[in-house]
Amino acid sequence: MVALREKASTRLTMQTVAIAADTTAIRSLDWDRDRFDIEFALENGTTYNSFLIRGEKVALVDTSHEKFRQLYLDTLTGLIDPADIDYLVISHTEPDHSGLVKDMLELNPNIIVVGAKVAMQFLDDLIHFPFQRKLVKSGERLDLGNGHELEFVSAPNLHWPDTILTYDHKTQTLFTCDVFGMHYCDDQTYDEDLKLLNADYKTYYDCLMGPNARSVLAALKRMGDLPPIAQIATGHGPLLQYHVEDLVGRYRTWSQEQAKAATTVAFFYVSEYGCSDRLVHAVAQGVAKTDVVVELIDLLETDPQEVRELVGIAAGIVIGMPPQSAVYAAQTQALLSTILAATHAKQAFGLFESGGGDDESVYPLRNKLQEIGVVEAFPPILIKETPTEATYQLCEEAGTDLGQWLTRDRSIKQMKSLDNDLDKALGRLSGGLYIITAKKGEASSAMLASWVAQASLEPIGITIAVAKDRAIESFMHVGDRFVLNILEEGNYQPLMRHFLKRFPPGGDRFAGIKIYPASNGCPILADSLAYLECEVISRMEGSDHWIVYSSVDMGRVSKTDGLTAVHHRKVGNHY
Repeated sequence: MVALREKASTRLTMQTVAIAADTTAIRSLDWDRDRFDIEFALENGTTYNSFLIRGEKVALVDTSHEKFRQLYLDTLTGLIDPADIDYLVISHTEPDHSGLVKDMLELNPNIIVVGAKVAMQFLDDLIHFPFQRKLVKSGERLDLGNGHELEFVSAPNLHWPDTILTYDHKTQTLFTCDVFGMHYCDDQTYDEDLKLLNADYKTYYDCLMGPNARSVLAALKRMGDLPPIAQIATGHGPLLQYHVEDLVGRYRTWSQEQAKAATTVAFFYVSEYGCSDRLVHAVAQGVAKTDVVVELIDLLETDPQEVRELVGIAAGIVIGMPPQSAVYAAQTQALLSTILAATHAKQAFGLFESGGGDDESVYPLRNKLQEIGVVEAFPPILIKETPTEATYQLCEEAGTDLGQWLTRDRSIKQMKSLDNDLDKALGRLSGGLYIITAKKGEASSAMLASWVAQASLEPIGITIAVAKDRAIESFMHVGDRFVLNILEEGNYQPLMRHFLKRFPPGGDRFAGIKIYPASNGCPILADSLAYLECEVISRMEGSDHWIVYSSVDMGRVSKTDGLTAVHHRKVGNHY
């Protein structure tokens, strides 16, 4: 039986449907959404799918987007008293699926949240009050009774660092959240008419899964250990029942094709040790900015053959130092020796401590890698105290340095690819000179910018083009605040020279520069001609830049007769 609840004015509807024994899908249908996540266009809206499994105990798999708060909670409470839900399985913590986790915990403080270790760390930052939790990893099971035994499959980076898949052995249903999904909204629960779905399925893969093709293949390999899969309960779009083998096979084919051509960095670490998870994901995020594929390998969940294969194809290697504890030492030391044996001089490496207090020393391994001739992409990251936002910023910037080093030849080739006349003509586009300054907690960043333009009057808004691999990109997401410092003609060269420097990972961009705080907490450059305090409203993705649209909250001019410094380029292929 299918029940529909509609709110016509906003085109948000709810659908509930029994999809297997004791299993109900709760689908939040967002009919008119035309942009999503990394700002690719949607032609057919999207859905956010949640699932209720009733054994002797009850599990809810994922929630919904906060825009559905009242509709979703009304629908859920019409199906079950929230106090009767024992477990809340978090497939990953992206807000469109976990946006109502806090609401669920307020309705039922005794609910046990089930997810990956990294998911719990993210939730702690979002919820800010204690909750019961159960950490799971690949192969672990949760028995709900009446035959509903849930088995978990780790699938990091698809497309969130903490993704897990959940398989119900009774119904042979695999709950996959983003994986195998698509942004397609209609009343059909399943994938009956594949012709309608083909384009959206491929677009979704290209935008969300393709950048992590090797992680897709790793997840497919883990899925191969499961019993037969009768249906796939996705987090977006229709559920898969009629074409499971075909659609899963497409992921394998597309990922194999992409992985062959991709530049890859292999990360080796112990996920349950110290702060290793968050540190490695910060470095990985920096690498991913440069359009380099990231492959994460837990040293306690792999074997020598997998390590040799991955090191053999990787252009870069990052190692989080494992603990010296005898419990892990034999296995991790053997795998570190395997990594060393497979490494060659054309690769780049980076090392970091895991922050557990009992880390293996970085330096013996560093010396061995240098003896092989491997290039050190960034200095060892040493964790001497509890990591802060500044620590994670350092890690992300180190990852970006590694990715930029690995893609340097590609970048040079792109700069030389423009026709000479077109290159010179494009260079005649002029712009002002600006410095963007931003701060989040203890972390801060800055960037010299020239691709800035006023974009609206009501509200007053501007656009800034920010290269995807710039450090400040992490400070320019929706809701973030920054200052746009406008440089003065005849008085801009000292600031321009300073901010054109290549700073080391975690380096202080403002050392020796006179600054004072804006009302939004970001630095204002005392020697700028004027400044604007801004807040990011939206982002649109370009091929190599983000186009960031921001509202302007306030601004001041230091010299009413001063002129903005203008940037003239000779060529347009770089800046």
